[in-house]
Amino acid sequence: MIEKHTKKLEPFSLPASLLLGAATAATQIEGSSIPNSWLDWAEQGKIKDGTSPLISADHWNRYEEDIALMAKMGMSIYRLGIEWSRIEPEDGVFDASAIEHYRRLIKLLQKNKIQVLVTLHHFTNPLWFEKMAAFEEEKSIDIFLRFVTYVVESLKDLVDEWISFNEINVYAVNGYFFGIWPPGKKNFSSLQKVYTHMTISHIKSYEKIHRIYGEKPVRVGLAHHYRIFDAYHWWNPFHHLSAFLYDALFQKGLTKSCATGRRTFPMQKKAFKKHGIKKGNYHDFLGINYYTRDAVRFFKQDIFPRKDYNDLGWEIYPKGLGIICKGLYKKYKKPLYITENGTCDAKDQFRSLYIYEHLKVVSDLGLPIERYYHWSFMDNFEWLEGESGKFGLVEIDYKSQKRTLRKSAQFYASIIKERGVSKESLSTFFPER
Repeated sequence: MIEKHTKKLEPFSLPASLLLGAATAATQIEGSSIPNSWLDWAEQGKIKDGTSPLISADHWNRYEEDIALMAKMGMSIYRLGIEWSRIEPEDGVFDASAIEHYRRLIKLLQKNKIQVLVTLHHFTNPLWFEKMAAFEEEKSIDIFLRFVTYVVESLKDLVDEWISFNEINVYAVNGYFFGIWPPGKKNFSSLQKVYTHMTISHIKSYEKIHRIYGEKPVRVGLAHHYRIFDAYHWWNPFHHLSAFLYDALFQKGLTKSCATGRRTFPMQKKAFKKHGIKKGNYHDFLGINYYTRDAVRFFKQDIFPRKDYNDLGWEIYPKGLGIICKGLYKKYKKPLYITENGTCDAKDQFRSLYIYEHLKVVSDLGLPIERYYHWSFMDNFEWLEGESGKFGLVEIDYKSQKRTLRKSAQFYASIIKERGVSKESLSTFFPER
């Protein structure tokens, strides 16, 4: 793949307004024995490689070392997650020591001139919340808002950018339609309820956070999962219809509802009305998680043959990032944050090229893209794939917990330093060019 593409590489510059950094999620890196939905899922033997988030990268105890590596790379932004089960290990019982830990972590980031974007929910629920059916239940809205209020009140002096939810669509579809994530259900009615209650929870969280901050500047948004859905056969109308419906139901409708309060299928009209959801603005930026493209047959996802793929079989399709960004900005006219973009590459053979190609798209777009968070800063517990899914700029030896900057991390650090890619960087990191 590298031999095929590197001859085309050329220097480019990034806009001065674009900040560069990386992202993680609490459950995936911290290590914790506090009962949560993904630890429980792992203990049921549902993870492909048999690993669990019990220890993972042990970031909870090693965050000082990790932040030092971020600073060494020159990162100016970092997206971090709050582990709900640490903050509220029992229903209505909050652990002040957990909040104090996050305060120390954020202060150290700021000491190293790294701005934070905080994610309040990233796929994981406290086990007590999961056992009461989580976001299937309408009461989840108030319970989540209680958690949001506690965290935001506790961190408002340190944080001015928030994400309510990471990838509502992925959480809901994998957990309640395909049944491959917790809680393992395959029920459209459950999916409908989860979509509805999480969207309402986002809208209420948006309003609540802005009330807490008052006149003080704050930005609130979501991290949406976007992918390109293209017809497998360009000449087949059923493939085009299926691709259109996948796009509308999986991402466009959800974005519209979360951003504007306009209910879209399959959300429940009764719940929107009961909770007084009005049409308005419920996002200050658009968070874009982008990885890949799907080839769509008649209501079946596939991949295009003879393309470039990562270790998980996902097509590498940089052009798609530009398509997504242009479409969203045209419709919503909001600042764009690329809240996740990265690839699974255990041998670090093509991650540098992946970074180059996607940032080149960003450079060429000319849109108000203000943040780029590479996924992920370090290797982590990659959900269903477990520890075998290697997305990190930083390699983690899980036995010794040794951290090593991969070559791709060094390339990314050079991009941060140079505000783009120079001829010298191309010669250093792509000598075969």
